[in-house]
Formats: sequence, C-alpha cells, structure tokens
Amino acid sequence: MFRYIVRRLLQMVVAFFGTTLIVFALMFAGRGDARNVAQSLAGERPVSEAQLNRLIEEFHLNDGFFAQYFYYITGLLRGDFGTSLTGQPIGDILARAWPVTAKLAVVAILFAILFGVTAGIIAGIRRGGIFDNSTLILTLVVIGIPSIVLAPVSQYLFAVKWPIFPATAGANPNLYQLLLPGMVLGSLSLATALRLTRTSVGENLRSDYVRTARSKGMPPRRVIGVHVLRNSLIPIVTFLGVELGNLMGGAIVTEGVFNVPGVGQYLFRSIRTGDGPLVIGFVSILVIVYLVINLVVDVLYAVLDPRIRYE
Repeated sequence: MFRYIVRRLLQMVVAFFGTTLIVFALMFAGRGDARNVAQSLAGERPVSEAQLNRLIEEFHLNDGFFAQYFYYITGLLRGDFGTSLTGQPIGDILARAWPVTAKLAVVAILFAILFGVTAGIIAGIRRGGIFDNSTLILTLVVIGIPSIVLAPVSQYLFAVKWPIFPATAGANPNLYQLLLPGMVLGSLSLATALRLTRTSVGENLRSDYVRTARSKGMPPRRVIGVHVLRNSLIPIVTFLGVELGNLMGGAIVTEGVFNVPGVGQYLFRSIRTGDGPLVIGFVSILVIVYLVINLVVDVLYAVLDPRIRYE
C-alpha cells in the first residue's frame, strides 16, 4: 500500500504539471506579440499604455511560452498566485471563495449520502415495492429538472412563500444559510446516488456469497450489513468521490441564485470579464482537489474490499 501511495503521488505531480500547462496554454495560446496578449488579458476594456506595459512586465510576455509557464509555476509553488486584472491578489480571492464552496459542497454531499444512499439501500432490498417505484419516479423528476429551474423554484417555495430558510446566503454565510443551496446543489447527486445504490445492492443480493451466507443460517441483518453493503459501497464511493470534486468546482447557477460568494460565482465573473490569471488560479486549485480526492477514493477501495491489494 505504501509503495502504491508513493507511486500515485508521483503520478499526481506529473498530472498537476501537465494539466496546469494545458490550461496555461489555452489561456495564452494563439496570441500575437506581447502587446496583443496584454490587451487580450485586459479583455474589451480600454487600457492605457502604462497598463499595457505593466501587464507585459508582470506576466513576462516578452519571454517565451515555457519561460512564462516556469515563472507562473514557481510562483504557484511558493504560494504566490499573482494578481488579477482587477488589482486584487489572487491568493486573497481564493482564500475567500474556497472555504465557502467547501462548506457548500460538504452540505451537498452529506445530503446526498444521508438521504440518497439510505433510500437506495431500502429500495435495493425492497425491489419492486411501493418505496422502490416511488423513489424511481422521484429521482427521474429530479434528474430531469435542470438546476437553473430547481434553484429559483426552491428559493421561492422554501425562502419566500414558506420562510424556512434564508433567501440568500450573504457575504459571510453560516451553515444555516447554506442549507437550502446545499440541498439544491446536492439534489442531482442524491438522485444519482440513490439509483446507483439501489442497483448495486440489488445485484449483490443475488450473488452466490449471499446465498451461501443465508444457507449457513447467518442473520439477515448481518448478511446485509456486513457482506452486501460493504461490496455495494465500492461503486458508490467512486461516484461520491468524483462528485465531491465536481461540487468543489463550484456550481455557477446555484451560487448565483442564492448569492453565495464561492468559487462558481468568482469563476463566472472571471470568465465573463476575461480575467485569465484568476481563471488559471482557480483551475490550479481545482486540479489539486481532484487529484487528492481520487487518491483517497483509491485507498478506500482496499479498505472496503480486502481482495483489492495495491502492490
């Protein structure tokens, strides 16, 4: 296991440099001379000669592409993300946005686990029953409704018509203010987790080892709790791990509707205004989040299934 983790960490380093290189190239590729690049960084806004010269010097636009990437990556490794086109340090923006999105993602994933996985286990055990058919219809409805519709409808019902939750999150949202946007963000994950859990549990209930355990007189609770659930959780952990990375990436629609000052809202603004340095900063952190989550998911495989060994 130790050698596997070391090998994965080395792969993560290669993946990180490769991904950031691609993103950096996409943001600055297809450019002409340094002045054109500086103008493209500023977007469509008119800039003065002094501002163009400052952008050329700050981003080393007179140097070659790999030299520019080297300057960027060395600053990134030192914790220096540079400055956005608005003049704000990118590190300060990331420090404000990521904790908010992290809390929102945790609320969403816990909502999906508590309700989606639990309901999926019950539906898998009672396949073909009323509960199974009801959850099938409900999940199809939730999956079919886009978040751009679900978010404002939920805001109107549960914050305006029935004031159970705050309508907006505000500048420094607490856990209570993030409950409604978190549930909206996690609704699609909940529906998918429910169907995946139901299918996985149903398949394992028909397995040979389950019939063997029952023939030996093992209590049903032990059969389901020890054997069925442990094997059924492997694809669910994979899905939830990847989904947590997606949620950490920020939900532009949900954060926009509920005025959550997280990654999604800042990323949308930076893309709309053409703030390339800020986009690269957010994407770089997002790459690290994905790599770490995938490593944790792979390690959990061996914990859930002793047959899996990384040697």
